Amino acid sequence: MISLTDSQKIGMGLTGFGVFFLFFGMMLFFDKALLAIGNILFVSGLSFVIGLERTFRFFFQRHKVKATSFFLGGVLVVLIGWPIVGVVLEIYGFFLLFRGFFPVAVGFIRRVPVLGSLLSLSWISGLVDKMGESNNMV
Repeated sequence: MISLTDSQKIGMGLTGFGVFFLFFGMMLFFDKALLAIGNILFVSGLSFVIGLERTFRFFFQRHKVKATSFFLGGVLVVLIGWPIVGVVLEIYGFFLLFRGFFPVAVGFIRRVPVLGSLLSLSWISGLVDKMGESNNMV
């Protein structure tokens, strides 16, 4: 079993609440307040889980400047008060930031019994394979 420090446990809680508030804010037709709270909780939770220095190094690598600017710009736009535009920018930045993790995630999901059979459908398989390629969304 993986042992977590107290700050990592707090970070997991903050990240979980952040994802919940983001999801709930989108379900309530892009509620500005819920999306802003979700963004703040998600980014602060990520900082607690992996540490401030590693978070800074992850976001501000030279080859991830475009992705970071879209993601953090989307957070800023949501905080200013334009939730739909901000969420679109965040989603694009998120895909650019984490595109290296998609092949691993797709490979894991394909081994899950029910989800794996869904991903093997012809029209979903082509889309997932395209998303799973790391150089596709440059």
